Amino acid sequence: MKTQEQFQILIANEAHLDFAQIICDEMASSAKARGTGIAKRTPEYIQKKMREGKAVIAFDNQGIWAGFCYIETWSHGEYVANSGLIVAPAFRKSGLARAIKKKIFDLSRKLYPAAKIFGLTTGLAVMKINSELGYEPVTYSELTQDEDFWAGCKSCVNYDILMSKGRKNCLCTAMLYNPKDHPEPAATQEDFRQHSKLYERFMRIKKWKLLQPFLKKEEPGNGTKSKSGKSLLHFIFNF
Repeated sequence: MKTQEQFQILIANEAHLDFAQIICDEMASSAKARGTGIAKRTPEYIQKKMREGKAVIAFDNQGIWAGFCYIETWSHGEYVANSGLIVAPAFRKSGLARAIKKKIFDLSRKLYPAAKIFGLTTGLAVMKINSELGYEPVTYSELTQDEDFWAGCKSCVNYDILMSKGRKNCLCTAMLYNPKDHPEPAATQEDFRQHSKLYERFMRIKKWKLLQPFLKKEEPGNGTKSKSGKSLLHFIFNF
C-alpha cells in the first residue's frame, strides 16, 4: 500500500492544466458511485483555479496523477471552502486524502488568514480529517448565505431535501473552522474520537428522517435521537 511519503503534493499552476479533464471526470465518477451529488465543475473552471494558485494537485513517485482539491471564496472572502477533494481510485486508503486536505487547508489559511473555512460532508472519514484540522460541527445558519454557493447544490441528488427544509438542513453535515475562536485541533480530534459512534448513529437517524418523506415505503429505523455528548448537540436540528 502506498504511503503519504510516496506522493508529491504541489500548489497547482499552468503546468497542470492538461489534468483538468481527468479531474472532472473522476469527480463525476466518484459522486455517481457514492450515489451523491456534487456541484458540477468544468475543466475550464478547474484550470482557472490552477492559474490563480488556488488549488493543490498530487502525483505519485512515477508522476501519475493521484489527487486534487481547490479553494472557493464566498461572501466577499469572509468564508472559504476547500472543494472538490478527489483521490484517484488506485491511491485511496493511502493517507493521501488527509495529506491533500492539510495542504489545501494551510494554503487557505495563508491566502485568507481571517476567513472562516467550512465544508459540507456526508462521510465520517472526512469529518475525522476536518476535526484534526480544528473544524467543528455547526448548523447551516453558520455557513455562508451566498446564493451562488447554495446554487451549486442544484446538481445534487438531495437538492429537494435541502429546499424542503428551507436550506437549514440536509444529509450533509456542516463543519466550520473559525480562526477567531476555534478550539485547538487536538481538542476537536479528541472530541471526535470520543463521540464518533454517536456521530455515526446520528447521521444514520438523520438520513432516515430526511429521506422518509421522499420514499414511497418507509425505511427501517427507530427514529430515536441520541442526546449524549456535548458536541453532538451542535448538529441536532429541528426536523
